[in-house]
Amino acid sequence: MTKERLITGKTQLLGVIGHPVEHSLSPVMHNAAIAHLGLDYVYLPFPIASENLEVAIAGFAAIGVVGFNVTIPHKQAIMPLLSEITPLAQTIGAVNTVSRQNNKWVGTNTDIEGFIAPLQTTYKQDWSQKVAVILGNGGAARAVVAGCHQLGFAKIHVVGRNVQRLEEFGNSWSNSPISENLQVYEWEELSKLIPQANLLVNTTPIGMYPKVDESPLSAEEIANLPTGAIAYDLIYIPKPTQFLEQAEKQGAIAIDGLEMLVQQGVAALKIWLQPETVPVEVMRQALLNHLGLGK
Repeated sequence: MTKERLITGKTQLLGVIGHPVEHSLSPVMHNAAIAHLGLDYVYLPFPIASENLEVAIAGFAAIGVVGFNVTIPHKQAIMPLLSEITPLAQTIGAVNTVSRQNNKWVGTNTDIEGFIAPLQTTYKQDWSQKVAVILGNGGAARAVVAGCHQLGFAKIHVVGRNVQRLEEFGNSWSNSPISENLQVYEWEELSKLIPQANLLVNTTPIGMYPKVDESPLSAEEIANLPTGAIAYDLIYIPKPTQFLEQAEKQGAIAIDGLEMLVQQGVAALKIWLQPETVPVEVMRQALLNHLGLGK
């Protein structure tokens, strides 16, 4: 039995800001890790409306917050309020992790690290001749594109439904080396891309609770996914999603968004606490237990 942690005047603050934020699973995962490491920290969810963002960040500095995560709708809006932004976060155009360094706020993005972690470890291979097909062209897709580029994919195809937003997405990389490998396609062209996909990623919210019986792809479309390809869904509830269930029937390898959530959290903890080791399994298990999926 672990002894109960007491919050005292010495307890240091970490947290997550968003609006809404009560659904966030980050406190479950991070507080489990903090308890395991025996550190005097606590990780709290802070609901902050957009109009209060600037004053909240100033307040965080005033009370000595060590670091915090950023979720919707603040990932872009926070950038002008920070002293420094890492090149990685600049590339994506979004910040999800902020730390206090030398009395300044420094923003980075650990979503890339979270996304690529299982592809660098469990499913490691040479990606340099491989093709990635990414469904959706929102903020999450930006981290996935940057991650696929970092892994060295030969081709990165992004598929979207809104032609104007898709073009803007494509053009937004024009000053980056990523643009050489990146192409955007309208949804109608998806059927010719799926047979080429070694990695197929869903960054859309289709299939997420409450519409759990939906998939971004029809059964006919996913039937053309090559056997042995990796299907990766950024959604983690339900487990598995319709998309991953369909893909597994085609002989694909399935990865869900829970691992990305864990790994981007691991990367954030390393920045804030610099522990010798991060208890990854403790964080993963805390989430599985919380979601009723525990072994």
